[in-house]
Amino acid sequence: MSHEQNQELLQTLHECMEECNHCFDACLQEEDVKMMAECIRLDRECADICSYLEQAISRNSRYVSELASVCAKICEDCGNECKKHDHEHCQRCADACFKCAEACKKIA
Repeated sequence: MSHEQNQELLQTLHECMEECNHCFDACLQEEDVKMMAECIRLDRECADICSYLEQAISRNSRYVSELASVCAKICEDCGNECKKHDHEHCQRCADACFKCAEACKKIA
């Protein structure tokens, strides 16, 4: 993977992590938090795996491909859950998740 591709992927992972963290926090502020429980749970999972994969790539881990495969799956699941909610933060998170899932599939 070229340095430019690497930087683009790292940026995509970081943006997804940030959107998931923002969505997580915003979901906790929603009136019906219980209805948002699955979204909140997946936001955490997704932010964590994106952050971990970002670190693994930057240290040239030999597990990048396997982690990218898991990351793609979690991003897709999070994106699909967020897409169910009309909140702007959920829609932005879904878009970031789907973009990240596609980027991860390319290196998985």
